[in-house]
Amino acid sequence: MFFTKHKTNLLALLVIAVASAVALITSSTVALAATTEALGALPAATEKVTNPYGLDALWQTGDFIAKGTLMILAIMSMGSWYIIVVKFIEQRKLAKQARGISDSFWKSGTVQGGVKGLEKGNAYGFIAESALEASQRHNAKLAESMDHSTWLATQIQSSTDKVQSRLQDGLAFLASVGSIAPFVGLFGTVWGIYHALTAIGIAGQASIDKVAGPVGEALIMTAIGLAVAVPAVLGYNWLVRRNKVAMEQVRDFGAEVHAIMIGASGKAS
Repeated sequence: MFFTKHKTNLLALLVIAVASAVALITSSTVALAATTEALGALPAATEKVTNPYGLDALWQTGDFIAKGTLMILAIMSMGSWYIIVVKFIEQRKLAKQARGISDSFWKSGTVQGGVKGLEKGNAYGFIAESALEASQRHNAKLAESMDHSTWLATQIQSSTDKVQSRLQDGLAFLASVGSIAPFVGLFGTVWGIYHALTAIGIAGQASIDKVAGPVGEALIMTAIGLAVAVPAVLGYNWLVRRNKVAMEQVRDFGAEVHAIMIGASGKAS
């Protein structure tokens, strides 16, 4: 009897729970449908917000001074990257020539034979050839006043300096860009802010949305100036360090050629 009554109560509770769940699901479905319809009725809220400011707007609305500043920065950037790439290629070529000396020059019996074995335009061949020409010119009356060793060392040093000057071509441009580009960008920023504030003053609208956009747009110039200057400075320091290593090898070669030629002349005398 007790179990029968208890089962009846459980069935009643189960029926009530099922009815409540069905009602809850139905109400949730209706609410979800209403929310979906409400969101569908507001298409403007999901539209993408376009930014009226930026580099394109700066170029389109800027005057000839702003455009000229951007063009100067662009020329500086292209020139810097061109010099960095070209000088890196020249340094790689010089390093390859240094590795090839042991295969051709030093295996030759004489300096003349070693020079003939080097390809045209080789920096090491240029130094050795200059040493040979200096040794031949030492018989002239003016050169005879200087001893052979000093005369030869002077000519080798002169040719070494020419190689170094060749390697350093363009590095002054990188140093100038690294120093000037930030100030060129700052000039563009000041000029842009001046025109932005003037336009705002004429319009008579000084709210934050009217001021922040044009001013932020003008600050792009400073960012561009820094973006131009930083690679130029890093490239300059990197190339100078590589030039130092390359020139140490060139000077060592010049000293060795000087010693060989002085020794050969001593044996000949």
